[in-house]
Amino acid sequence: MVTATPDAILLDAGNTLVFADRTRIAGIYRSAGVSWDEVRFVEAELLARRELSQAIGEEHVGTEPHLWREYFLTLFRESGVPDEALDVVSGALRDEHERAHLWTHVEEGTAEALGQLKREGYRLGVISNADGRMEEALMRAGLRELVEFVIDSAVVGMEKPDPRIFEAGAQRLALPVERCMYVGDLYPVDVVGAWTAGMSALLMDPGWHHDVPVDRVVAIRDLPGYLARLSG
Repeated sequence: MVTATPDAILLDAGNTLVFADRTRIAGIYRSAGVSWDEVRFVEAELLARRELSQAIGEEHVGTEPHLWREYFLTLFRESGVPDEALDVVSGALRDEHERAHLWTHVEEGTAEALGQLKREGYRLGVISNADGRMEEALMRAGLRELVEFVIDSAVVGMEKPDPRIFEAGAQRLALPVERCMYVGDLYPVDVVGAWTAGMSALLMDPGWHHDVPVDRVVAIRDLPGYLARLSG
């Protein structure tokens, strides 16, 4: 539970600020002869993300290959990819992501919410478990200019939930950790990691699926209203 209004908001990137580009994924599905249903895909992704969060134990950081294999298997199967097309779709998606980072889709209201937070005086930064390309992905998505910095785990050599990566974010802002709030979508990695560092946390839970002891919002667009209620 958050008890005080923070001075800074530190944000996860993948599946918090930016999401997989559905237009490119739709093209991959169709090229493999798989029908595309965006609503079904979104629902499948929420299910896959919930299962990913549940599969992450204390000994994991959420980037382990076997966890993401299961994530994508659930995503593909639940969104309509038949077993005989799994290898084709999986390989094409992997190749496309290597060519150009796939996590560049921005949900409606995200940029506007970040801009509002900046105008209200909040400091903003990003801390992401990523592959070294997250800053570039945020630039392509049009969000990089709205945050002061991007800490990418592959660049700094630390991964959430290691408290040191959260502490590094606070240090970049020259703020004590207790004056920062972290917002992310994976409870065991983002929330527990932030708490371990002494930082408050907020879970982004689009499907309202997680029964965990932390405040939640559906999307980044809800952040200004949440913080207004917190300060009021």
